[in-house]
Amino acid sequence: MKTKYTEEQKHELVKRYYGGESASIICLQSGVPRSTFYTWIKPYKIVGITLACEVSAANYTRQKSHIEKLENMIKVLQSVNCTATSPLHIKLEELTKLYGQYSVRTLCDSLGVSSGTFYNHILRNKKNNTSYQKRRYELSILIRDIFDDNHQIYGANKIHAILKSRGVRISTRMVSELMQSMNLSSIRNNTKRQYAKQLRQAKKDMLKMNFSTNAPNQVWVSDITYFRVNNGTRYICVIIDLFSRKVIAYKTSQKQSTQLVTSTFKQAYQIRQPKKDLIFHSDRGSQYISYAFRKSLITLNVTQSFSPSNSPYHNAVMESFFSNLKKEQLYRLNPGSIREFNISVNDYIDKYNNERPHSTLQYMTPNTFEEAFYQKNTEE
Repeated sequence: MKTKYTEEQKHELVKRYYGGESASIICLQSGVPRSTFYTWIKPYKIVGITLACEVSAANYTRQKSHIEKLENMIKVLQSVNCTATSPLHIKLEELTKLYGQYSVRTLCDSLGVSSGTFYNHILRNKKNNTSYQKRRYELSILIRDIFDDNHQIYGANKIHAILKSRGVRISTRMVSELMQSMNLSSIRNNTKRQYAKQLRQAKKDMLKMNFSTNAPNQVWVSDITYFRVNNGTRYICVIIDLFSRKVIAYKTSQKQSTQLVTSTFKQAYQIRQPKKDLIFHSDRGSQYISYAFRKSLITLNVTQSFSPSNSPYHNAVMESFFSNLKKEQLYRLNPGSIREFNISVNDYIDKYNNERPHSTLQYMTPNTFEEAFYQKNTEE
């Protein structure tokens, strides 16, 4: 049922918008759809308290922008060691120190310098200006850190917003310029192209039944199975690291969906944080070849591998795990409710990782095998 809002309620929400709050936050808090909220904004006018005069939304926005520029010009004048009447070369040197913190127009208008003259000065002195180069270097490090920490997804606008929230004064134009100089480009720009290319390629079996690796997070294998519970069906998605045969993520659901696979993979990725060259192997189930799931792997630079059709032995590790899970736990306990089923799965996987010896691991448990690997590499 649609909620009806009084004119008074609408007016209060619009006032909040023109008071500086974002439309996203207002709509989220009030429950008003964005499209509806924007229709409310158009007919409203902001009433100036001091002058008691009405200002249109467009004029209000222009005046607000003008005020922000004037405030920045004041900050520039407070930061430089000269005045508008100082010699040109001194004004240019002072403005160069602030280049990137404010827009060029704001800098130039503050001291009455032509923007063309300022750009010429910047271009002539970039190589010889030590403070300028130092600032570029420092900003470049910050930008690259943010870019890498966010899986190379963010572009100049988002990186600028993060820097601004940290108190770093820099323009979006400067962020974009520095990203170009470092050859940094959001992978969002070519993800669709990469995805289309991958779809054209054959679904390759990268493992070819070779189930051994020499380190964790090189190859993950996955599959989905089901179990009858109380006249219904529960599906289990599991991801195993081939190196230690450890279950690194699992989820249960009443539906065999792409969401089940995607959420299980996200859980594994967040826990393990693989660095590079990860192969993800599965059968050719519709969930694993879906657009949404394959796109998420491409975004994270994960190579996808598939078993040939009707060839369960090419994903034998998962087949073996599910067989043991059912024989050693589910068939034995025969859980009668979803809660009992989830507890049974949780208990088995906990014991599997921590207590159950594995013949492939020289009868060590998966966790013990991984711990031995990391300890050995730390000592070396």
